[in-house]
Amino acid sequence: MPDRNPAAPIQLAEVTGVLERITYANEETGYTVARVDTGRGAGDLLTVVGALLGAQPGESLRLHGRWGSHPQYGKQFTVENYTTVLPATVQGIRRYLGSGLIKGIGPRLADRIVEHFGTETLEIIEQSPARLVEVPKLGPKRTRLIAAAWEEQKAIKEVMIFLQSVGVSTSLAVRIYKNYGDDSIRVVREEPYKLAADVWGIGFLTADRIAQAVGIPHDSPQRVKAGLQHALSQSADQGHCFLPEERLISEAVKLLAVEVGLVIECLAGLVAEEGVVREQVPSDEGVGESLTAVYLVPFHRAEISLANQLLRLLKGPEDRLRAFADVDWGRALAWLRTQTGADLAPEQEQSVKLALTEKVAVLTGGPGCGKSFTVRSIVTLALARKAKVVLAAPTGRAAKRLAELTGCEASTVHRLLELKPGGDAAYDRDRPLDADLVVVDEASMLDLLLANKLVKAVAPGAHLLLVGDVDQLPSVGAGEVLRDLLAPGSPVPAVRLTRIFRQAQQSGVVTNAHRINEGVPPITDGMADFFLFAEEDTELAAGLTVDVVARRIPARFGLDPRRDVQVLAPMHRGPAGAGNLNTLLQAAVTPSRPDLPERRFGGRTFRVGDKVTQIRNNYEKGANGVFNGTVGVVTALNLEEQRLTVVTDEDEEVPYDFDELDELAHAYAVTIHRSQGSEYPCVVIPVTTSAWMMLQRNLLYTAVTRAKQLVVLVGSRRALAQAVRAVSAGRRHTALDHRLRTG
Repeated sequence: MPDRNPAAPIQLAEVTGVLERITYANEETGYTVARVDTGRGAGDLLTVVGALLGAQPGESLRLHGRWGSHPQYGKQFTVENYTTVLPATVQGIRRYLGSGLIKGIGPRLADRIVEHFGTETLEIIEQSPARLVEVPKLGPKRTRLIAAAWEEQKAIKEVMIFLQSVGVSTSLAVRIYKNYGDDSIRVVREEPYKLAADVWGIGFLTADRIAQAVGIPHDSPQRVKAGLQHALSQSADQGHCFLPEERLISEAVKLLAVEVGLVIECLAGLVAEEGVVREQVPSDEGVGESLTAVYLVPFHRAEISLANQLLRLLKGPEDRLRAFADVDWGRALAWLRTQTGADLAPEQEQSVKLALTEKVAVLTGGPGCGKSFTVRSIVTLALARKAKVVLAAPTGRAAKRLAELTGCEASTVHRLLELKPGGDAAYDRDRPLDADLVVVDEASMLDLLLANKLVKAVAPGAHLLLVGDVDQLPSVGAGEVLRDLLAPGSPVPAVRLTRIFRQAQQSGVVTNAHRINEGVPPITDGMADFFLFAEEDTELAAGLTVDVVARRIPARFGLDPRRDVQVLAPMHRGPAGAGNLNTLLQAAVTPSRPDLPERRFGGRTFRVGDKVTQIRNNYEKGANGVFNGTVGVVTALNLEEQRLTVVTDEDEEVPYDFDELDELAHAYAVTIHRSQGSEYPCVVIPVTTSAWMMLQRNLLYTAVTRAKQLVVLVGSRRALAQAVRAVSAGRRHTALDHRLRTG
């Protein structure tokens, strides 16, 4: 028998069937496990595995792949690629239309339409949609909506066929189509790297794969320039405002696998085209040393602008709180005592005077040191002099807390500035805020771009007070603004509160936060509000975390697991990461019920009652946009309208169409980075050896300081010791402190 030619292509098998349900989907890889009805009857469903992300239950699929067998699950079909086909049977059509694929048609309406038109249903929607009015209780308005949704689906499918041929998953293809419409195919063919900049969810690596599929050469300058910008963008995601030129070149060579000379040439081209900025800045290596910094343009502009605006405020001749320049502080503080019922400590007094006499000031300090009382005192004195006070914080929860503390209205920085689509603010240097004093809490969260927008909007002569704990994690976005303002030689006056007040000393949360910050292990025995459930095995620790949240804390403390308890994980991945814990916690806290609707999207299933978070800025949603980190609860889910409603922690009701669900993630567990600026009655922190690389002192300190009443650690004593011991490696690459010093 002759040997098979090893170069000959392996013939793929073909299976056609209706996608009944998705049992597992990994959004990052597209790997999916699903059950398909191939029409063999007797409820016999085929297990299919492979890249099916984007396919919806109810769709008829033509699958190409290979037969195989799983030792535990038996016979299954591994999918290499698939196309959707229109179903031909009444049952298939009913399932297809009722799946929520066509906006405006839910299961009940699908039954009525199919009952009326039978196997001709899809042909009629395609060719004579006006006839849909023949269906009882289906009016002209709904008919038009269905016809429009069908046309959009059809246009998307045409683009899909092309995009699938170049290796784009269905879910990304939908986003590409939404972004470029009929121009999608041209952009993908001619400018594939544009996708990484324009389409959320497509990074350089995906765009690079597509570029390869459409024939863009490996050493094309278009590819190398896109790779350089991607490396800078990645560094911004890691908190850097720029990269040293040598490091950028070496990262680009590694990423692109091209010659160093080509990278240097293309970087020079990008500088000439003003795609990036190259500038000499001081190096951390030693006094007088410098390095060549390469910035993406928005970060370079923002850094220069923020430094200039802060110096403008500090040095300007106007003063909208001039009354405090010659105030009798003895009398003022005595009057303040009658209002607040307590004396200020000396360093608190210093902070109050600073905020009301200096036009930019910073107040920092750890928990229990009286930052909140100091802020309340400053606001009380300013209001007594009829000053216009504006209060803001980076998150909704922090703004709510600031309002409760001062008795004045407070908003998020985004809402205060009325940020518009594209990120432009309604308030800026030409139209400043009408405020004499602007107080911003949780200022460690301010990244470079947001801080620049905020400071631009402060009117000449107004006072700006930034309040925050500099020992917490720096901002999620690029920059280290609070730390740069507190750097040696900074012209910005600041006070650091260090005295822990007696009442706070009785709190295990406060005591242990300071111990952790000083590199001393927390006390976990004999505390009424700080516990450790020790478990060395990571998977068992994940299960124990769920038990603690869903059963033990509610039983012992009467706290609601959804409203009052927040799991804060060091990282997203892994058995005890936020991703897996969300799946486990949802099953425990908001389980599936046959009488309640739910919607699967990618790897997530959404239900009424789910705790969710927005994972990107969307300036189009809500009254003034919905921003990354906003948390809320799903309050309604309508399969027919294909819409889900979330009430945010700012008490705003925000609707999401089903095709926007990639903007939401579950929030029963979030990463510690995402919890910044928020405060919760209770936090539960899984600390396991699987998160070893992430375990750092400021990470654990930030997590513990998010709790108002109760902290529960779950996991490994060894991992906890590592977190307390490990100091964060290195500063971020920023030059704001240098620009402030040199003016």
